Amino acid sequence: MPDTPPSPTPAPRGPLAGVRVIDLSRLAPGPYCTMLLADLGAEVIVVGGGRAGVAIAEFSRGKRHVALNLKAPEGRAALHALVKAADVLVEGFRPGVAERIGAGYAELSALNPRLVFCALTGFGQDGPRAKEAGHDITYLALSGVLGGLGPKGAPPEAPLNLVADFAGGSLIAAIGILAAVIEARASGRGQFIDAAMMDGALSLMAMHLPLWKTPHWPERGDGLLGGGAPFYRTYACADGGFMAVGALERGFFESLWRTLDLGEAPDHMRRDLWPGIERQLAETFASAPRDHWTALFAGTDACVAPVLAPDEVWSDPHVAARHPGCGPHRVPAVPRLSRTPAEARPLDLSDRTAEVLREIGLSDEVARAAAAPDEGEGRSGLAWPPELR
Repeated sequence: MPDTPPSPTPAPRGPLAGVRVIDLSRLAPGPYCTMLLADLGAEVIVVGGGRAGVAIAEFSRGKRHVALNLKAPEGRAALHALVKAADVLVEGFRPGVAERIGAGYAELSALNPRLVFCALTGFGQDGPRAKEAGHDITYLALSGVLGGLGPKGAPPEAPLNLVADFAGGSLIAAIGILAAVIEARASGRGQFIDAAMMDGALSLMAMHLPLWKTPHWPERGDGLLGGGAPFYRTYACADGGFMAVGALERGFFESLWRTLDLGEAPDHMRRDLWPGIERQLAETFASAPRDHWTALFAGTDACVAPVLAPDEVWSDPHVAARHPGCGPHRVPAVPRLSRTPAEARPLDLSDRTAEVLREIGLSDEVARAAAAPDEGEGRSGLAWPPELR
């Protein structure tokens, strides 16, 4: 721990102010989940130790970081003291690991019966794959998501790691945590949340799984939303850019056709007309650069938009108007609340071990004994050893 403590951390504000979250997670889903809670005003304390460093620093905003040596009795005792004053604990270890390091649900809930304990894993706490390794693409593959993505005649394509990691993992875990915190305030009792990215991906497919092998989604790369419909896909422009067309409903399609000055709009739901519609749209969009079409469709109800590269997002007029000053390293907090708004608090990766442990009544001597040892240059004190991941 540093001899000179960092400046005091401002008290969090927002609808979750007063909720204390202990974050033991690493990689992406857990830290993103707890960052959202921090944006909403929760006090998030990241407990780490070791030499691996922060997995994704951008998800550390609004949090305080402590480094505890959980291999030592003093470190485990400090964690237990933190838990006694906490409302929520989030961990992302494989099943059984939390128990081995003195952070299992049975042990911690005995110390704090109000504790909401969220275990965020790939496959969940039980089942044949529960202890297997996986990544977002693994859970997409096994939930049917990946099998439905991508064009015909080519391998399936993963949509970054947005679906299982963040939508099926972080967001669904956050919903479970909020629900359990509300219930705990009424009952005085916490509970265990088994949040699995695989389960989340399956839940996200609730609308689509029944449509498989039907006219709406006969196969990968086909159907209304799968890439087969010419009015719900992307088109190349003269400069190599692309336009996204989502003119599903009749009114939107007529607006698309009218804006492009293509004459009377055909019946776009007749599949036998799709090849001709696709040909007309492809030829038209290929005749001018992307910016021409962006300007032409501005303010229309045709559901047509330019496909922006990641570094173009922040210059889009709508994004710039709603999120001034934001950028790749300052992504806005969501959602917007009218009376108690979320706030993207500053990123602070400094070691707050002494400050946090003093707040829960531990002496400086005990705090020094509990802290993770300095293991050389580059140690941030914010990550678990690789064997605990």
